[in-house]
Amino acid sequence: MNNQLEHLHLIINSAINSVKPSELITRKMMLEGNHLIVNNYKIDLEKHDKIFVLGTGKASAFMAYEIESLLGDKINYGIVSTKYGHSAPCKKIKIIESGHPIIDANSLKAGEEILNLAKETTENDLVICLLSGGGSALLEKLPSEISLQELQIIFNLLLNSGANIEEMNIVRRHLSKIKGGQLAAAIFPATSVSLIISDVINDPIEAIAGGVTSPDPSTFKDALNILSKYDLIDLTPHNVLNYILDGVEGKNPETIKPNNKIFERTNNFILGNNKEALLNAKTKAESLGYNTLIYSANIQGEARVIGKFSAELAKKIFYENKPLSPPACLLIGGETTVTIKGNGKGGRNQELVLSALCEMKNEKFGFLIASVGTDGTDGPTDAAGAFVNHSIIDRSVELSLNPNSFLENNDSYNFFNNIDGLIKTGPSGTNVMDIIVILVN
Repeated sequence: MNNQLEHLHLIINSAINSVKPSELITRKMMLEGNHLIVNNYKIDLEKHDKIFVLGTGKASAFMAYEIESLLGDKINYGIVSTKYGHSAPCKKIKIIESGHPIIDANSLKAGEEILNLAKETTENDLVICLLSGGGSALLEKLPSEISLQELQIIFNLLLNSGANIEEMNIVRRHLSKIKGGQLAAAIFPATSVSLIISDVINDPIEAIAGGVTSPDPSTFKDALNILSKYDLIDLTPHNVLNYILDGVEGKNPETIKPNNKIFERTNNFILGNNKEALLNAKTKAESLGYNTLIYSANIQGEARVIGKFSAELAKKIFYENKPLSPPACLLIGGETTVTIKGNGKGGRNQELVLSALCEMKNEKFGFLIASVGTDGTDGPTDAAGAFVNHSIIDRSVELSLNPNSFLENNDSYNFFNNIDGLIKTGPSGTNVMDIIVILVN
């Protein structure tokens, strides 16, 4: 059992380390004389008068640190926005820490400063944009009709509704003056190069960090349909709903659409994603002697449903040798959601594992199921996720903890905190969604 826990940490660390900015920028970018090369795309720096760096996301400060290390004094100035506690020591690039998952006053400050700097650039300048997961909340410029408090209310409603990240981002983009390609519009006609660490399934660039430098195919009508789908119309603040309705009628400007000329001078590159992390986790698990399979990099849905599904997969491995035989390591990537009905404390990874525990508490074979947020934070907690094995189950029984009661109250953090089942990594400096690890002996 102890070996499984040790192996879990080795597998998780291997996955996360492979998609940290220090690794990605070293592997996928280089400076050859006056040419900056990104994924084989060559940029002649001598053709640009000035170089600016802008960014948003949980990994943006660490990305900024690595870009400073690579380009040094070639950078004139920069501003990036990151989550509180996710900063890095930069010299030329200003770091603004702001709110996540709910935007705050610093998110607005970052949006104002970054837009102002973008508008100061000229046709002969180069703007490097550093984008990663979480950026949508960390950077904002509001329409004049909507207040910060009203935006916080609608974001809270979406977070608690069970809406997936793609749906939340469609609404966010249509309540913003910087998302949905609008930062790219402010940068134009300067040349922009966006370096992106993806936290979205299948890496659609319009859904990562608010799609600030990418065309947005979604519409105000899509945003309205999402509010309707989750029965949020009557709960949505009056000014927010009116802004969307006016947008549907063409009274408010849409986000920037494909084929706009500004994207002729905008380049977007995915540097890292969940699949890359899973591949490195697979290599590590195989080196530890496990038969290993990446089951999916696209998992989504209710956390408790995916937790139950993960438990069923563990049972199938042991009892049927499917989809592979023990000793087995099954890896799953993606991002689940939680529909909040209780008043407890937790995150989607912890809730997933608690749900799995409810299904595994009577099993006798050796197993471990874990789920971890690669950014090092899971919900409004100090944990990255949680794990369950027989030791965790035994401790819960000794303390007479009822896992079903904690699950119904969305109180996974307090359940696992009582029995040493939390996984705490601290801010990782990256963000490529979540990783589920299932080990079966």
